[in-house]
Amino acid sequence: MEKPRVAILGIFVADAAFRAARQPHMGETLIGSGFALGPGGKGSNQAVAAARLGSDVSFISRIGDDAFARMAQDMWIREGINPLVVNDRGSFTGAAYIFVDEKTGDNAIIVVPGAARDVSPADLDRCKADIENAEIFVTQLETPIEAAMRGLEIASGAGVTTVFNPAPAVPLDPEIFKFCDYVVPNETEAAILTGEKVESTADAKRAATALMELGAKRVIITLGANGALFVDGKGASHVDAFDAGPVVETTGAGDCFCGAFAFALARGINPADSIRFACAAASISVTRPGTAPSMPTLDEVDALLARSI
Repeated sequence: MEKPRVAILGIFVADAAFRAARQPHMGETLIGSGFALGPGGKGSNQAVAAARLGSDVSFISRIGDDAFARMAQDMWIREGINPLVVNDRGSFTGAAYIFVDEKTGDNAIIVVPGAARDVSPADLDRCKADIENAEIFVTQLETPIEAAMRGLEIASGAGVTTVFNPAPAVPLDPEIFKFCDYVVPNETEAAILTGEKVESTADAKRAATALMELGAKRVIITLGANGALFVDGKGASHVDAFDAGPVVETTGAGDCFCGAFAFALARGINPADSIRFACAAASISVTRPGTAPSMPTLDEVDALLARSI
C-alpha cells in the first residue's frame, strides 16, 4: 500500500529542556532536577509524528551548518523524512529554551528560529511540485507569515488539503484563512486570534465560530487534557483525550496532534475519526519526555484506540 504523502513547512530547533519546580525570577538562580538536549521545532516535530505513523513526509525549512544542523539531518534520516531544506552557512540552526514543571509536565518556551527565520515564499515555490503532489500540506507560524501564506496558497490551488496550526499566535490578515481547510489552534492561540476567552468547551465553540466567520472552512481547537473540539458547517463535536498513563511532559502534544491528524486525513479517514486518532497519539506523547522523541508509532496508537472502544 502506498504511503500517504504529507508536506510540512516549519522549523527545526534544538530543544534545551530544563526541569525544575518553577521558573527563576529575574536575577535568581535555581537548581533544576533534569536537563535534556534533543530535536524539536514545531514543523519538524509534526514531520516526525507523521513519518513515525507511516506517512511519506517532505519537510521544508532552512537550517545552519553547525552541530544542531547535524542533529537535524541525522534525525531526518533515521525517521525517513525527505528534507527539502536549505543549509545557510551564514546563519545558525535554531534553538529553544524549554522550562518543564517537574510536577505537572507543563511547559514554557522561548524559540529562536535562526536560519528558518529567513524562509521565504521563494522556498515554497522551489518546493511547489512536492506540495502539489502531497495529500496534505501542514504549516504553522514559526516561519515568516509570508512563507506560510505562499505554502497554503500553492496547496489550496492544487486541491491539496491544508492544515494550518496558527502557533505561535500573532495578528493575522484574515486573507490567510481562505486557504485553510482546517485551522488547528490550542485554547491560548484561539483566544489571541479571536479575542474570545477560552476556558470551557462553550468558549471554544464561540472562538471556533469566530474563526470560521473569518474564512476558515473547519476549526479544531485542542483542549489539552480535555481533548479537542471540532466545528464545521454542520455543527460542533467534542472528542475526549485518552488515558495513556501518567503525564511526564506536554511540550510536544500539539505537534503530535497535528502530525497524527495529517497522517489520518491523508489515509482517507474521515475528519471526526482523524481527530480521535490524533487525540490518542497526543495522549501517548505526553507520557514521555521530549518533543520529537515522544512521538508514537502506528501500532501504539492502534493499541490505545482498541483498548478504548
